[in-house]
Amino acid sequence: MKFTGRTWLVLLAGLAAGATLRAEDTRPAEPAKAKSPPATTWNMKDKIVKTDAEWRALLTPEQYRITRQKGTERAFTGAYWNTKQPGVYRCVCCGLELFSSDHKYDSGCGWPSYWQPLKAEHLATAEDRSWNMLRTEVLCARCGAHLGHVFDDGPQPTGLRYCINSAALKFEPKNAPAPSGPKTGPEKAGSDKTGSAPEAPGEPKKPAAP
Repeated sequence: MKFTGRTWLVLLAGLAAGATLRAEDTRPAEPAKAKSPPATTWNMKDKIVKTDAEWRALLTPEQYRITRQKGTERAFTGAYWNTKQPGVYRCVCCGLELFSSDHKYDSGCGWPSYWQPLKAEHLATAEDRSWNMLRTEVLCARCGAHLGHVFDDGPQPTGLRYCINSAALKFEPKNAPAPSGPKTGPEKAGSDKTGSAPEAPGEPKKPAAP
């Protein structure tokens, strides 16, 4: 059987395509994607917006530094890093429910750690490139308060570790009376000389920082 020039071109193209497919089959698999939630925008309809002066009047100096200026408390010094009492952790700025004691665990990092939020829509995330690092910042979805960061080294089933500042939270023990009336902001509770958030009633005494 005679092969025309066009026939030879078709055969050569078929051989080239087969070689390409075999080469693709030998390529290494792509690395697994990180489990951190993607950066999101604030998604609450009842957002709370206040002036800087209003936030300063509502918060203690330490609460203001951390939640409104993106600060970080020292490890093993916050009010809730070792709290094991059942209850709910609210945003210290606006009172929104953020985390439950059911999802809190001892990560050994010195900050309150949770493997998931109480409700995903109550949190927002943003890319944080401060301190020459790439991290995922965690914020309150209602008032934009800086809470901490989320990492990919947590336990299952999520594999996430929400590392949160105690001063950004207000602990509400289980079975505590519900606050009366609408909550527009935190009560400016007394604080110790360091400005840390007050401990919840009945909370075990914090050990000295290492």
